[in-house]
Amino acid sequence: MLAAARPSNETQRIEALHALNLLGSEREERFDRLTRLARRLFNVPIAIVTLVDSDNVFVKSCAGNDVVSVPRDASFCAHAILSEDILVVPDATLDLRFHDSLLVTDDPYVRFYAGCPLTIPGGCRLGTLCLLDTMPRMLEGEDCKLLRDLAAMVEQEMGALQMATMDAMTMLSNRRGFEVLGQQAMNVCHRLGKPASLLFFDLNYFKKINDTFGHAEGDRALTVFADILRTIFRNSDLIGRLGGDEFSALLINSDAAETMAAVQRLQDAVDVRNAQDRRGYDIRFSVGQVNLDLARHHSIGDMLAEGDMAMYRNKQLLKAQTAPH
Repeated sequence: MLAAARPSNETQRIEALHALNLLGSEREERFDRLTRLARRLFNVPIAIVTLVDSDNVFVKSCAGNDVVSVPRDASFCAHAILSEDILVVPDATLDLRFHDSLLVTDDPYVRFYAGCPLTIPGGCRLGTLCLLDTMPRMLEGEDCKLLRDLAAMVEQEMGALQMATMDAMTMLSNRRGFEVLGQQAMNVCHRLGKPASLLFFDLNYFKKINDTFGHAEGDRALTVFADILRTIFRNSDLIGRLGGDEFSALLINSDAAETMAAVQRLQDAVDVRNAQDRRGYDIRFSVGQVNLDLARHHSIGDMLAEGDMAMYRNKQLLKAQTAPH
């Protein structure tokens, strides 16, 4: 079996997948009705909605089989998400990529495979709606259009879930998405003994920007700050807009000194952007830093609460320093 290459946006793709909180979740009628429909319309023994994770392909919905997950390197779907086109394998026994896959040589003895990638807003292909048959066959013409239509319905369901975990303005994780991903990251750090730091940001004088320049300009300030956060922090770090003018970043495998250096790089980048834009105001922020202490932080909520308090103290200190005497 030839293992598939990793997509160029793999880190972003995995983050978006985990934010949906679908991996390991219970079956849902919203997806099951679509796999049942696909199985019936195409007259195939098996129809599946898959999600391609880092090491495994998780089966979110399956009509016709009890498959739960398979190793990513042994899957058809890992290949299917590499392109926007439908991947059609008329006879897997004749395809060098798949002829010795366990899915072909063992139950369910796949011969025919057709997988349509499932893409969410932002361009990440998270998995497939795929058809499996134990007999060789073709898929072309109107059948391809029908599979795309059914896949679009799955994407709509996934998009609705994504909107529940993503901030529509900045396309960062919202508070719910940040807490889901942040808790997962904390668990990994706990298991591997890795350090982590949380930064809690609040934009200074944001109300004045809205009152003076209008809410459209306030929205622009939020999106500019979000864009700068993306450029400064690593792909492995988690960034979110918690609400209003509050943002947070969770830096994985980063100690206190490394995190402080990242904050300085952020300040430098904000200063450069302010000098370039000259829109009548400067973007300024206050930040609170919390270093993961497993004896004190039992959840990501604990770190956020402590970060919020640290940010507020720093904001008040800044006000006292800049107040006229």
